[in-house]
Amino acid sequence: MGDKVVNTRHSNTLVAPSYDRALSGREPGLVDEASFHQMIALERKRTARSGKPFLLMILEGELGLSRSQGGMLKKILGALSLSIRETDVAGSYKEGSAIGVMFTEISSEDREVTVNSMMNRIYQTLRRNLNWEEFDQINISWHAFPEDWHQGTLRGNPVLYPDLARRERAQKPFRVLKRAMDIIGSGGALLLFSPMLLLVAVLVKLSSKGPVLFKQQRLGQFGKPFTFLKFRSMYVDNHHHIHREFMKGVINGELHDKDKGDGHKDVVYKMTDDPRITKIGKFLRRTSLDELPQFMNVLLGDMSLVGPRPPIAYEFEEYDIWHRRRVLEIKPGITGLWQVNGRSRVRFDDMVRLDLQYARSWSLWLDIQILLRTPAAILLGNDAF
Repeated sequence: MGDKVVNTRHSNTLVAPSYDRALSGREPGLVDEASFHQMIALERKRTARSGKPFLLMILEGELGLSRSQGGMLKKILGALSLSIRETDVAGSYKEGSAIGVMFTEISSEDREVTVNSMMNRIYQTLRRNLNWEEFDQINISWHAFPEDWHQGTLRGNPVLYPDLARRERAQKPFRVLKRAMDIIGSGGALLLFSPMLLLVAVLVKLSSKGPVLFKQQRLGQFGKPFTFLKFRSMYVDNHHHIHREFMKGVINGELHDKDKGDGHKDVVYKMTDDPRITKIGKFLRRTSLDELPQFMNVLLGDMSLVGPRPPIAYEFEEYDIWHRRRVLEIKPGITGLWQVNGRSRVRFDDMVRLDLQYARSWSLWLDIQILLRTPAAILLGNDAF
């Protein structure tokens, strides 16, 4: 189910500070903005574990511009108290601008019918308690979690992640420094490695027919697509079904340990015998030289020097709900905790946990530590294929 707007009036007008005063004597159960955002984040995690969706209703409008409109706010809160369950949560979604109600543990069966019924109930209750003029001053939108990523879009809905926006605002000065480090680092790397870039381009061109660069659509933060650049390491005119089936097994945990012949077992969670790869391509992948053009992605702002690796759309479609957080919570990067902690020998679930650990504990110092560890991981590691 996609987001739905019940009232056709769309207003971006912020209400006056009197709205804050009106909420100072909050109705029981109406929580403040910071707490409400934390509750939304917690409910997302519960849904990832239980599989039971929740619905977020956002009510916006000119609710505090006058004394009479302050009374209208009380009417709305009173109407909502008659329409929601004790287990639902109401709070300030955006202080001075919007109220939110989170309807939890919606049945996953007949979800569309359940949600439509709920929307109609709220709509009718508000309509009975407000006159037409008052009703025309509000805008109601509905947002279901988890989003239906498979229905024509892989874009996340930012409305469902206000805690991430709050974190971004709190870290803004440091994020500006991270971006500056990305620009300086990627620009410097492109200049420093320009002879190597030229040499690799010549080798790729001489080794097989086709373009020097491999361009592929990947998903950035919140599922925003961008053109991902690598040196071409495969023969042209290949179909991705081999890789797609392999990654489906990796993501769903269907790969099994393989006996190496000496009694030890090992698993590499990356294709080691891909028939699509050229001879020079195997060398480029093992040395990670095929990744050098991604410094251009960093310079353009689609990626960062440090962050989770950006997935292909068909990989993302196989993700469990909690896996999606690695795409939503932070910008993708060239290197990260996964690359310096086992790389291709780390199970997919553990890779996601490393990405989420990075997102939670991010700092400029952590980025610097990962960047310093990356050359050794490339040169001494045996996990690139």
